[in-house]
Amino acid sequence: MPSGAGPGPGAASRVAGTAPGAGAGPRFGWDESAPSPPLTPALIAVGHALTPHSQATTPTRRRRTAAALLTSAISVCLVAASAPVVPLGVGDRLFPYLGNPGYDVASYDLSFTYPGNNSESLRAVTTIDAWTTADLDRVNLDFAHGTVESVEVDGDPAEFRTAGEDLVITPEDSVSDGNWMRITVRHTSDPVPVKDREGGWVRTADGLAMANQADAAHLVFPCNDHPSDKAMFTIRVTAPDGHTAVANGLPAGVEKSGGSTTWTYRSQHPMATELTQVSIGRSTVLHRTGPHGLPVRDVVPTEHRKALEPWLEKTPGQIAWMESKVGRYPFETYGLLMADASTGFELETQTLSLFERELFTDPVYPRWYVEAIMVHELAHQWFGNSVGPRTWSDLWLNEGHATWYEALYAEEQADKPMRDRMKAAYGASDRWRAAGGPPAAPKAPDPGRKTSIFRPNVYGGAALVLYALRQEIGRPAFERLERAWVGRHQDDTATTEDFVRLAAEIAGRDLDGFFQGWLYGEKTPPMPGHPDWKPEAAAKPKAPGAKPKAPEERPEAPEKQARPTVMPAR
Repeated sequence: MPSGAGPGPGAASRVAGTAPGAGAGPRFGWDESAPSPPLTPALIAVGHALTPHSQATTPTRRRRTAAALLTSAISVCLVAASAPVVPLGVGDRLFPYLGNPGYDVASYDLSFTYPGNNSESLRAVTTIDAWTTADLDRVNLDFAHGTVESVEVDGDPAEFRTAGEDLVITPEDSVSDGNWMRITVRHTSDPVPVKDREGGWVRTADGLAMANQADAAHLVFPCNDHPSDKAMFTIRVTAPDGHTAVANGLPAGVEKSGGSTTWTYRSQHPMATELTQVSIGRSTVLHRTGPHGLPVRDVVPTEHRKALEPWLEKTPGQIAWMESKVGRYPFETYGLLMADASTGFELETQTLSLFERELFTDPVYPRWYVEAIMVHELAHQWFGNSVGPRTWSDLWLNEGHATWYEALYAEEQADKPMRDRMKAAYGASDRWRAAGGPPAAPKAPDPGRKTSIFRPNVYGGAALVLYALRQEIGRPAFERLERAWVGRHQDDTATTEDFVRLAAEIAGRDLDGFFQGWLYGEKTPPMPGHPDWKPEAAAKPKAPGAKPKAPEERPEAPEKQARPTVMPAR
C-alpha cells in the first residue's frame, strides 16, 4: 500500500485542507490597507473559524484583522476552486503518472454488463472503498477508456473532470486524513482497443478476457492502478444466456433474470489491479481438485474442450511440485483460462492465468516447453501475485523467479539442464543489459509500448542473478531464502532492498557487493564457480529469409522477448 507519507494530490488541490488550526495564526500574507470584502454571514463564519481572538484585542485592531482574514479566506477558496486539474502519480520511476497519492484502496466492487458482442461498450459500475492518508479536496483515479456518467463520494454527487489518463473527482465536502471514503463511478467500459495502446480487454473469438499488465487496468475500470496498492475484489458480470463468466477468486452466487445471468466472484486475498481477470464467452468450466483439497477450475472454449483437457490434468501435479519448492499455494483457487485469441503472451492473472489456446493445440511447441510455460505462470502466483512488486523497477523479482522455476521444472521433468540454459543466458547477458538496463534498474518503456519493460533482462537476466546467488550462498541457503521470501511477504508487496536484506540474513553475511554488480552493473559480473563463462559478442544479422530456430534448439527457451517464434510468458 502507498505509505501516505508526503503530500496528497498537490498543494493547490488541498489549500482549504491546510488552513492553520486554532491559535496557530494565519499562514497567508495580506495587505492590511486593502478594502474589506462584504461581510456576508458565510464569510463571517469562515473568519471566525480561522482566527479566534482574545478579548484584549482592541476594536480597531479586531476590525482590521477580521477584514484581512476574510480577504485571505476568499483567496483560499478561489485558489482551491480554480486550481488546475492535473494527472498525478505515486512517483514510480518507470510509470510516473501511474497510481495516485492520498489514499489506500481497501476494496473494489466491479459490475459489468456485457451486451453480447465485442464492438459495444459494457455498462459498468465501480465502487471503491478507500482509507485516506491525506486531506483531500480532490481525488484522482486512473481511468482512460470509457465514458463516465456520474460519480458519487460517500453517497453524494461529485463533480468530475479528466486530466491525461486520470479521472479527477471533486467531492461536495473535502475528505480529511484518516477517514473512510466510498467512491461510486457509473461508466462504460470499451472493449475496442485504443489506438497505439496495449492492454485492457482482449477480444476473443467468443467473448472477452483481460490483460491489464503493466498499466492497463484503468483502460477497463477506474482504479488506483499501481501494484503497490493491493485490495480485495468483488466482481459481478451480467451476460446474455449462452455465455459463461468467470473472474478472480471463488464464485459467490449466480442469478438468472430475463434472458441474462449474473455471476459474482470474490477474492479472499488482496490483489493488484494489473492482475484482475474477467472471462466472458461460450465457455465450459472444468473442475478438479489440487493438493490439500484446493479447488482447481479451468475455463476453456467449449468446442475445444476435448483437445485441451489432457493439458489441464497436469495442473494439480504442477502445484504439488511448486509446493515442494517454496511452500503451500498462497490462494483460494487456481486454474487456466484458455482464450481463443492471439495475444502473443501468457499472463499470470491472480488465481486464473491467461493462456492462448493455440499454445496447447499448435504442434510446433514441444510438450516440455508448454509444460514449462504452465509452471512459469503458476510460479507467479507466489512470485509477483502473493508477493507483489512495490514498484515496477522490482519487476525482476516477479519474472526472474517465474523463469527460474520454469527452467528448474524443465530440468527435473524433461532433462533440460539448468546449467546449460544459464550458461547461454550468461553469454547474452551483457547484450540484454545494454538493451534493457540491469535487472533491478530497467530502462523506461519504449514510447507507445509500455509493455516493453518486459525485456530479456528481467526474465533470463534476472534468473541468471538467482543462479549466481545460489552459486554464491549454496543450494541449502538459497532454498531457505526462497521459502522465507514468499512466507514473510505473503499478501503484501516487497522491494529489491527487502530481498537483498533477507538474502544476507539467511546467508549470515553481507551480500551488498554481490548484489550491486549483479542487479545494477552495466556489465555482467563473473559467475561464481564458473570462471570459464564468458559474454558472447553480438550476433551477426541473419540472412534474409533465414529460418528461425525451433524452440528445442534454443538453449534459452522458454523465455519471453528473446524468442520471436516462441510464445512469450509474462
